[in-house]
Amino acid sequence: MHVGKIIKFYREQARMTQEQLGRGICSDTHISKIERGSTDFSPEVISLLTERLNIDLEYELVKLNTIKKRLFAWHEAIVMLLLDEMEAIKLELENEQLIQISDYTALYQLIQAKYYLALSQPDAAFTIVQKMQRSHAKLPTYEGNLLLHVTGICFLAKQDYRTAIDTLKQIDAEEYNNPEYYYHMAVAYHWIGSHMMAYYYGEKSLRFFKDSRNFIRTIDAEMLLLLQVVFDDNRNKADIILRFENLIKTCDICNTPERKRIALHNLAYEYLEQNNYEMASKYYQASMELNNPKTMLYLLSLEGYVRCSLQGNLLNKEELLRVTESGLRSAKEIHDQMLQIRFQLLLYKIEEQHEQYYSYLRNNALAVIRKNGDAMLIERYEKDLFNYYMTTGQLELALETASFLINKEKPLNKKEEMIPG
Repeated sequence: MHVGKIIKFYREQARMTQEQLGRGICSDTHISKIERGSTDFSPEVISLLTERLNIDLEYELVKLNTIKKRLFAWHEAIVMLLLDEMEAIKLELENEQLIQISDYTALYQLIQAKYYLALSQPDAAFTIVQKMQRSHAKLPTYEGNLLLHVTGICFLAKQDYRTAIDTLKQIDAEEYNNPEYYYHMAVAYHWIGSHMMAYYYGEKSLRFFKDSRNFIRTIDAEMLLLLQVVFDDNRNKADIILRFENLIKTCDICNTPERKRIALHNLAYEYLEQNNYEMASKYYQASMELNNPKTMLYLLSLEGYVRCSLQGNLLNKEELLRVTESGLRSAKEIHDQMLQIRFQLLLYKIEEQHEQYYSYLRNNALAVIRKNGDAMLIERYEKDLFNYYMTTGQLELALETASFLINKEKPLNKKEEMIPG
């Protein structure tokens, strides 16, 4: 079967007809049957055909038979986040023409989608997924489960967490034998506020990453598990701080600054929650130092830095305004509406423009925040507005705001400013 595929592939590469290839050797009908794998053939005939095609059949067969092994090596490098190895194997496979005639074209495309997701290119991955979904019923079992896994990660990237969960739950764990997907299940449950399920799947993924000595992904899983503990109002705050500090040290040991900046940001937020403004400021600044100023995480840390500096009287008004205006400009440049709102509200607070603050909050900001589903911000700003109306004697507006607080749906996540790995 493989011999016929190889002969057909190189015949077409040479732009030869079956009659031209077989001339003086065998009939075009016999060539057709060889290519389809529907007839026996003599070694002499195959030798003459491969000589005419100028190929080494044994070498080509070895290449074809090692494609699956190389594909799984690529997938493992992606799971391990071994960037240099990922790129090297990708280049090797891109130059391997025989993938087109192998039994692993679907596997290749799905791992390619996984590669794009590892590089934070979900649109490229989703394009592949959409093509593959049309042939899902025809896929082998492993590839079918891998498609579900990749699709689930795409939904995570699109922040459609419930659909991600529904998709990932369809995976047959025994047939798939890739526990990495437990991590993505945990992340999805984290973002819908189901912390018990997030912890359950997070622990399963942590065991897998530790057993496979995947140190980078172990950090991700430990970060995720730590965030579930943070949501417990009865948590040991000193222990939480210590665990974040240890996680930051682990990031240094593993030389993963992208994870370190997330851990620093989360530690800063924990200090802010504890009203330790100086320590919050310190760690927000440390996170920003590792971030590109034109990224969401940098601006989230900057916004946190301004808030703790304002609440703790750590900066003078002029400096607060300068930093906040800079954040607002950057938020506009990256077209992040939520961050624009948050920086604008901070500007009103710093300027002590109370009427403008509450007018903007009521008439502009809250509708966007509610639509975005950021439960922590909704709760913060609705309480802020309610207290203002009560203080100023605007009871009808206070009751209207209170109705949102009382009747709103269960929040997706009460501390969305804390970011999993």
